[in-house]
Amino acid sequence: MLFIPGGTFRMGSDRHYPEEAPAHRVTVDRFWMDRTPVTNRQFKEFVRATGHVTFAEVAPDPKNYPGTKPDMLYAGSLVFTPPARPVDLRDWSQWWSLMQGANWRRPYGPGSNINALDNHPVVHVTFSDALAYARWAGKALPSEAEWEFAARGGLDGAEYAWGEELAPGNRHLANTWQGNFPHENSNQDGFERTSPVTAFPPNGYGLHDMIGNVWEWTEDWYSARHEADAAKACCIPVNPRGGREDASYDPGLPEIRIPRKVIKGGSHLCAPSYCRRYRPAARHAEPVDTSTSHVGFRCVWRSLSDPLQREE
Repeated sequence: MLFIPGGTFRMGSDRHYPEEAPAHRVTVDRFWMDRTPVTNRQFKEFVRATGHVTFAEVAPDPKNYPGTKPDMLYAGSLVFTPPARPVDLRDWSQWWSLMQGANWRRPYGPGSNINALDNHPVVHVTFSDALAYARWAGKALPSEAEWEFAARGGLDGAEYAWGEELAPGNRHLANTWQGNFPHENSNQDGFERTSPVTAFPPNGYGLHDMIGNVWEWTEDWYSARHEADAAKACCIPVNPRGGREDASYDPGLPEIRIPRKVIKGGSHLCAPSYCRRYRPAARHAEPVDTSTSHVGFRCVWRSLSDPLQREE
């Protein structure tokens, strides 16, 4: 873990997607953060020690998904499956498949494995899976404010975690999508799917993969915008925790009340032509019961002491 000094910064953005607004000043206390996303190797150690079974490895309970066809209630997870030609970008089902048998051990479905992916971020983990790992490790999941402060690496207000240009000097500094999403990826950054967690340079705090590769869970409930009182000039929120569970549901699915958490950082599927969320201010809603091939997590330790010095 690396020490993050804390401080006051400008959180959010008024220049991009509406859910990032309003930009506002926030203060976070100092904390420690994992240098990289949790890897397959680390998650494997957790599963061996605890016997944890991830959400994607268990068939859903029909009571929690009223109206769902019985033949769709199987153990599995969402896997990115690129189409062969351009498709309607308003219809994400054109490139996501709920694949039976896909999970953290088999990230691309039956027949795949993680034998050569020990240093890649673990994926196909729901919020509860990430939280279980964090508690086992004696840590926590970051708040959205902590995550964004850390991602900025000391560059308050910068567009990206490294400055104002996406690819300065045509050098790719994160694992994102190049080409026409979702059918054409030129792989100019060297990777078609996930990448080793230290494949790209760290930010100003020494943290790798705060942008791209995989989205990362935070502990905050999602809201359509940042809290209104956060923008008040009279005070600066300290260590805010965003949203409420009862306000986090997807208004487009009133019959399925699945709460949503904030995920941050974008992923290898974020492209200039679609989902320009490879920025510290960007945020997205993820249902707590959903696992995919492009969402992972990292942990924090809220203490002044070095986490390596903790008593066993």
